[in-house]
Amino acid sequence: MISSGSACYTAPMNSVRAGSIVILDSGGQYAHLIGNRVRRLGAFSEIRIAETKAEDLRGAAGIILSGGPQSVYEEGSPQPDPAIFELGIPVLGICYGHQWVAHALGGAVKPGKIKEYGHADLNIVTPESVLFRGLPLRFGVWMSHGDEVADLPPGFSTLASSDTCTIAAMGDEERRIFGVQFHLEVTHTQHGMEILKRFVDLCEPAPWSMEGFAKRIGQEIAQTVGDRRVFMLVSGGVDSSVAFTLLNDVLGVDRVQGLLVDTGLMRKNEVRNIRQAFDRLGITNLQIADASEEFFRNLKGIYDPEEKRRIIGQTFLDVQKRVSEEMGLGMVGSPSAGSGQTSQSDVWMLGQGTIYPDTIETKGTKHADHIKTHHNRVAAIQAMIEKGLVIEPLKDLYKDEVRALGEELGLPSDFVWRHPFPGPGLGVRILCAQELSLPKEIGTVDLPHLVLPVRSVGVQGDGRTYRHAVALFGEHPSEVPHAYRAMATTIPNAIPAFNRVLFCSSHTAPPPLIFTPGYLTRERADLLREADAVVDEELRRADLYSVIWQFPVVLLPFGTKEGGESIVLRPVESQEAMTASAAPLPPALLRRITDRLLALPGIDMVFLDLTSKPPATIEWE
Repeated sequence: MISSGSACYTAPMNSVRAGSIVILDSGGQYAHLIGNRVRRLGAFSEIRIAETKAEDLRGAAGIILSGGPQSVYEEGSPQPDPAIFELGIPVLGICYGHQWVAHALGGAVKPGKIKEYGHADLNIVTPESVLFRGLPLRFGVWMSHGDEVADLPPGFSTLASSDTCTIAAMGDEERRIFGVQFHLEVTHTQHGMEILKRFVDLCEPAPWSMEGFAKRIGQEIAQTVGDRRVFMLVSGGVDSSVAFTLLNDVLGVDRVQGLLVDTGLMRKNEVRNIRQAFDRLGITNLQIADASEEFFRNLKGIYDPEEKRRIIGQTFLDVQKRVSEEMGLGMVGSPSAGSGQTSQSDVWMLGQGTIYPDTIETKGTKHADHIKTHHNRVAAIQAMIEKGLVIEPLKDLYKDEVRALGEELGLPSDFVWRHPFPGPGLGVRILCAQELSLPKEIGTVDLPHLVLPVRSVGVQGDGRTYRHAVALFGEHPSEVPHAYRAMATTIPNAIPAFNRVLFCSSHTAPPPLIFTPGYLTRERADLLREADAVVDEELRRADLYSVIWQFPVVLLPFGTKEGGESIVLRPVESQEAMTASAAPLPPALLRRITDRLLALPGIDMVFLDLTSKPPATIEWE
């Protein structure tokens, strides 16, 4: 069955669909993004595990080997079937896949002298190659690797290199086997789609169209739900709003019940705005429950980010269970309370607005590293998924596809194009720490800087990191030196202690810091809520809300005074959340935001996050 409008296809039998391009997934963060991009190029794509037998791939038009978090020479690492090279179809390896092609065909792979995460400049060595013909001889690409191909396999030639990676692309043009160290599938690689299109054209695949999202997804919903009904958790963000509207459209309001849980971790006036928005849409089957006291009580004394996510996810479920019973719906997964029947039509499924990045970052594929647990992927939810009690109509879609689907469903443009907001809300934007933490070994940073005494989540080489941020200082706090933006890539690449680089927009030199232990409280949430509202107001005032893709505002438990806190501004540019680059802010806007934030009681310092994804995730936790 086709996963409606998604970037992947799961065949009902071992054999692949004739003329498809198969992505062999080694656990990379971008495996499904490759499939998404191939679909956009008009070719049918399927995703299979890396170890799929070559015999099961007969009939495919081409094979793409994805990236992955492991080393090809590491015991237990993904090892595709070498017989794929005997199928006589084009093969393209990306990152780990590039290294595995070299490893499998007699080349050598070794740890790189310098790890590359983020932007790199690619130099075309063989401009006549089918992949690079007619492209500029030097352009920017996206790297995320620690190993590299040291020696070419027999029959291959170097097609491109970077300043730190000699064999950044290789190929055996006669056998139509290629490898690229960079991630051509991400939007931050210049000419990436052109290179991918050249490979896709080389495969001569069966055609595929992405039109009619709502119709195809609707068919899947109807088949998955059957006669059951759906209890939908709605956050008011783009994903859950589109999913809720879609479920109402397909199943009807009598078979869907929405619940908006006020966690106390939402944006300023969020509950009121959500209610008004759905009222305008004519959607009346939405219940609102204020459970903020319960969330803050459960999060008292919790400092670990993964534990916070687990508790938030579990509390969502507890509230859902209680409210559903109060409404006479019974437990999700069980017949309605008091129905006196046990027919399929009395059973309620749980609906969620999960999208693909949520699942891949929570180890959603066989070889994927665990980056962070999303609240809709905690153990209790996973158990329900395994029992077939969860419906996630958007689980294979990316943010850009969700927005397209929302527009197809007729949702208002301002609703569809709202900035993404995490399900756990401000809970993952308020960093909690019990004691001061500093790395034991730092390395050399030849600029005025400050190592922040908290850690945040990152993603480097398709693996999870939990490291410190370093803040740089300049003579003019509202103007980020151009060299500092380059250092946001070079510092995490060269110094293992860091996965983020910030610029301080409130001070010209590092002040003495005072660390204040803190967990999630209503007072801290209220403070961040006001800071977030300031940023939103200034962004709209500058007419940049539609230009910047997302703008998390983060609260850190330290400042220059006792009990003081700091704010991190995290504007990013992205399309699908799998990669992102730090969005620049006009100096005047950065100055206005900084001044207004410093005027809030309790805010002592302000920082601007300059880091791309990778090496940092968009959210800090």
